[in-house]
Amino acid sequence: MTSASLQFFAFILALFGVFGAIAATLLPNWKVNADIGSNIITAITQMQGLWMDCTWYSTGMFSCTLKYSILSLPVYIQAARTTMVLSCILSAFGICITTVGMKCTKLGGDTDSKNHACFAGGVCFILAGIFGLVPTCWYTREIISNFLDQTIPESSKHEPGGAVYTGFISAGLLLIAGVIFCSSCFKRQQGAWIYPPKQHHFPSTEQESSGGYNLKDYV
Repeated sequence: MTSASLQFFAFILALFGVFGAIAATLLPNWKVNADIGSNIITAITQMQGLWMDCTWYSTGMFSCTLKYSILSLPVYIQAARTTMVLSCILSAFGICITTVGMKCTKLGGDTDSKNHACFAGGVCFILAGIFGLVPTCWYTREIISNFLDQTIPESSKHEPGGAVYTGFISAGLLLIAGVIFCSSCFKRQQGAWIYPPKQHHFPSTEQESSGGYNLKDYV
């Protein structure tokens, strides 16, 4: 029961991680720049994401432009796009696989098959967490390096937006869920190795024939 409840807790964490990874991939506020200027009425907030750039005016106007050209983007944005999409795909696969392999479900067949499915889902979650953690760290590093660069004007400097923090949290949740799933399956397999099933020993044919007549006595 403890293992089933722990797996269910990890499944809930993985669900939050999947939704967070999808939200971080689609949100346009990976980089935020608030340019107030001399008049707060004409304040502008510029947000840059993986797929679009948005501008929000203090008057209530809001406009976004999609990034159609892939080759014109910096390398870290291209890498972030690829890895975040892979993170979403792997985490979705992990949800489907662990649903079959969880101990509290009636899917997946026998215990060994559910064990293997649960372990495979945990590996998917770990890989999804790694793929989600790499772009957020790389993106944050680029933002900080540009912010500390004295040659870049203040109007072109940005700060990490909410999508970056969402990506960090979702990657952490996926990593924790994957470790829990893999460790729970490993513990059960280790218990089977330490306490192997009892083998029934049957009497040998020699012992069965010992009660009969011995032909050597009549030679």
